[in-house]
Amino acid sequence: MSREIDLLQSTFQFRAIDGSQGDYYSAQARKLEQLMDSRVTFISLDGRVIGDSEMASSAMDNHLKREEIISATKGDIGSSIRYSESIRENMLYVAKHVISEDGSFDGYIRLSMSLKAVERDLSKGWLMMAGGLLLLFLAAALVSYRISRGLTKPLEHITLVANRISRLDYDARVQLTRRDEIGQLGLAINRMAGSLQEQMKVIRDNEDLLQSVLTNMVGGILMVEADGRVALMNREAEQFLHVEQDKFLGKSYLDLKRNHDFQQFMVEGMDTKEYLKEERNVYDPEQRTLQFERVPMFEDDGKYRGMLFLLQDVTEIRRLETMRSQFVANVSHELKTPIAAVKGFAETLLSGGVEDKETERSFLQIIYDEGDRLNRLIGDILELSKIESKLVPLEYSPVQLKELIDSLYEVLLPVASRKSIMISNNVPEHLFIEADEDRLRQVFMNLLSNAISYTLEGGRVKVEAEIVDSGEEQEDERVRISISDTGIGIPKKDLPRIFERFYRVDKARSRSSGGTGLGLSIVKHLVDLHHGMIAVESRVGEGTTFFIELPITQNLA
Repeated sequence: MSREIDLLQSTFQFRAIDGSQGDYYSAQARKLEQLMDSRVTFISLDGRVIGDSEMASSAMDNHLKREEIISATKGDIGSSIRYSESIRENMLYVAKHVISEDGSFDGYIRLSMSLKAVERDLSKGWLMMAGGLLLLFLAAALVSYRISRGLTKPLEHITLVANRISRLDYDARVQLTRRDEIGQLGLAINRMAGSLQEQMKVIRDNEDLLQSVLTNMVGGILMVEADGRVALMNREAEQFLHVEQDKFLGKSYLDLKRNHDFQQFMVEGMDTKEYLKEERNVYDPEQRTLQFERVPMFEDDGKYRGMLFLLQDVTEIRRLETMRSQFVANVSHELKTPIAAVKGFAETLLSGGVEDKETERSFLQIIYDEGDRLNRLIGDILELSKIESKLVPLEYSPVQLKELIDSLYEVLLPVASRKSIMISNNVPEHLFIEADEDRLRQVFMNLLSNAISYTLEGGRVKVEAEIVDSGEEQEDERVRISISDTGIGIPKKDLPRIFERFYRVDKARSRSSGGTGLGLSIVKHLVDLHHGMIAVESRVGEGTTFFIELPITQNLA
């Protein structure tokens, strides 16, 4: 009966359900009853009978609450057995929800037949045998399903976890409580995942450590494999070669064309496969001294792996070595001059060649002055050496700038008066800074002495100070002090070098004034120790101004 309903669904000519189609469905139901030997009923979706093969549809009750219709609304084949009041027999009712292909009909088709007809067609024996076979089949299917499900489900779970592990998801674990072979397999996979996770953690930690070392190395490292591809490059190498490693990793080293000298060094190394270290001067854009080093890499079995290239900027080292050599040469020269003078005049006096008391006294005065100059020179050299080696601890305390400058003026006033030089102090009364007073006195004494020495008669020397508005917190405020004179000035070409040791603008005049050539170098180092800066502006014939910026308070943290 269900198959017949399905056949009707695919072959019957459905029409839209409305008031005018009731006779159509009743007529068609009577025709179908003759063909199928079953009572046929068409029911709308709301339970209203629109056509029946045995009764007028208008005389029939709403069928929505019938048992077979209720089952059919759930998508099942609805069926029920009950007594029919219309034909007064026990009937088998089978109903199904039907929707026509064109959507014109949406309702139920119900077939019913007398149980006597069913008993006439099927004997009890066949029914019992069919039921038994059906139950046997269902039981076998259920048992088979449970057995297969018990085997395949954990295996599927294990397979899923294994696939996750293969995709580097080492947190995946098999969740099984079985104690059989499948459970043992799950435990083995869990142990394998845990071991892989620990090993990967060690590998990642080592990789991060290596990457951190490479990134923070002060020298550049570049590794080129045997086939010429760039395999590794650290941040310093990027800066040396002006490239980005992401764009060059895996590419040929010949593409690194920015630095011609280094490229030639790499080409030679890849050809010879030999160790070499050398220095070359490059212009990029300023002149720098770079140390190139290449190291061939071989595996334990002697197979050539590639070449490791190292770059080191030794410009500052070579500059310091040059400065040291120049310093030794300058010290030797500066010491030699007064010693030669002392020795020469002493030999003259010892030989008895000087009989005139005035000449003898003049010679002795020269020996005394040169000895004094030699003493100052040695003192300045030792002082500068201590300052540069940070062996001079600064003792910070509040210093009133105006009072400090006034005390220096009292010492320098006689010298300034002999040259009719007017000196002025325009520092505010209540301006205090945190500094080492003795070292700060040494700074200003040097600068003021130079200003008076190189200012002609009738000139002026003045000191001014002001607070620099940094726009930041009060702790970062700085004071700018300027020492100006109207002296002979400094040529523009000499300005960048005046803070170098033993550098003199006017060598003859510096020596005649008793200068050692180390004063401004000492000033520069002392200002740096105070976390300040010093600069100079000058014009030949107009004068010179030194600017010093110092923090008002020292950050000793």
